[in-house]
Amino acid sequence: MTEEKPKDEPKIYIDDDWKKQAKAEKERLADQEKQAAKEGRPGAGPPGTLPAPDLVTLISSFLTQTLLALGLIELPNGRRTFNLDLAKFNVGLLEVIEAKTRGNLTAEEQETLNQALHQARMAFVEVATKQGPIG
Repeated sequence: MTEEKPKDEPKIYIDDDWKKQAKAEKERLADQEKQAAKEGRPGAGPPGTLPAPDLVTLISSFLTQTLLALGLIELPNGRRTFNLDLAKFNVGLLEVIEAKTRGNLTAEEQETLNQALHQARMAFVEVATKQGPIG
């Protein structure tokens, strides 16, 4: 006779690609901060200070918020959050940026936006699919 285990909340499985992507994003932001400091742009300061406000930083911020809401990035306290509605909202904000800036972006900004939208959408679909029907 086999004992059935109680059903827990659905588990979210995270592959190593997300960890690599998060690390690459962190390194890219650090490189941008170093470059801004070299160029003497406003907001560029010693390590640990905030980067200069720009569109690439805004896009990266919304992507990070999406991944946090999907539970794909661990918080400093070791916990993960999960809020599918908040993730969807942040993807929507990236889509607003895409619509409102169409034709007015530098090549770097456009590439960052394209990659962020693709990554956010794919992550959302992957996590939402694993969650299954709600209710």
